[in-house]
Amino acid sequence: MEIEFSSLDDSLARFTLSGATPAFANAFRRAMIGEVPTLAIENVRIYDNTSAFFDEMLTHRLGLIPIKTDLSTYSTQENCSCGGAGCPGCMVTFTLSVEGPKTVLSSDLIPQDPNATPVYDNIPIVKLIKGQKLVIEAQAILNTGREHAKWQPTLVCGFKNHPVISISESCDACAMCVEECPRGILAVKGKTVEVVEGKLPECSMCKLCERACLASGIGDEPAISVSADSERYIFMVESDGSLPVKEIMERALQYIRDQSDELERQLGEISGDEKK
Repeated sequence: MEIEFSSLDDSLARFTLSGATPAFANAFRRAMIGEVPTLAIENVRIYDNTSAFFDEMLTHRLGLIPIKTDLSTYSTQENCSCGGAGCPGCMVTFTLSVEGPKTVLSSDLIPQDPNATPVYDNIPIVKLIKGQKLVIEAQAILNTGREHAKWQPTLVCGFKNHPVISISESCDACAMCVEECPRGILAVKGKTVEVVEGKLPECSMCKLCERACLASGIGDEPAISVSADSERYIFMVESDGSLPVKEIMERALQYIRDQSDELERQLGEISGDEKK
């Protein structure tokens, strides 16, 4: 297998995965969404809430605020030495005390660990009018998106098969397919139609070009055909900011490898040929 990036930064990655099966591509996608742990607020102690929001609505909003996560510092509660009781190794405590009139923002959450701050400072939580007050203590823990969507590290994570466009010698460059293509992927060059350089990945495989070619009266078979490469996939992954995209990918691949090793070990035990 091979991964080729077309763009990569901390928040967004576009890449092509080659030499993989559809099952592996989907397992990779699911692992990035649901198996990479992040911090999210789970427990909230409300000391004073005279805002317009019920306690449950307020707690739900707090839980959806993405938090910067250092996976080398924190562990899940089930794997922590405290046994899940809660300690600085598996939990981050936030405090918030605000009086109106004011719009309470994520920047008003004061973390115990200065490295575990909300990703964005301007996320609105609730609007307080004069005389209203909000005093809370919140605890964020490490978990995965398989448990709840608030622990998902990705905003967007999806893939499609890499498109393949073939143009036969019967093409007469009538340009009807060029005019029909909604993404401007095709262009007339000389006496034939060609794919514009660098635009092939943008093809949505709608096949409007094939229909336009048939409508031109070329015959029973269009001169242009669109298909999908069964071993190449175009991925787009966008982080919510809690983890860099590269780390999300690495952790997801490591998870797949660990699961594969565990499956191999268990199959070895069943068959009596345990892996050394």
